[in-house]
Amino acid sequence: MARTKVVVYADDLLIATRGDSVRVVENYANVELSKIEGWSRRNKIKFNDKKSKVMLVTRRKQKEDKNITLYLHSKPLEQVRQMK
Repeated sequence: MARTKVVVYADDLLIATRGDSVRVVENYANVELSKIEGWSRRNKIKFNDKKSKVMLVTRRKQKEDKNITLYLHSKPLEQVRQMK
């Protein structure tokens, strides 16, 4: 089963990643963002890290740290609880 799915609509991009824990998802997502950064550099497209957000969606009820740190252009992205 694929762990990452990408959905594009107009100028919006959604990257959904799944894993066994928050830390695993964080690692997978950072790897995928790194690949997307490389692709965007080669194609001369710049993603705005100030407009990019991170949202963790989970069904887990365990006491696990829900903070997730993802990077775009070596800058941490803001984590939000809901998307506008």
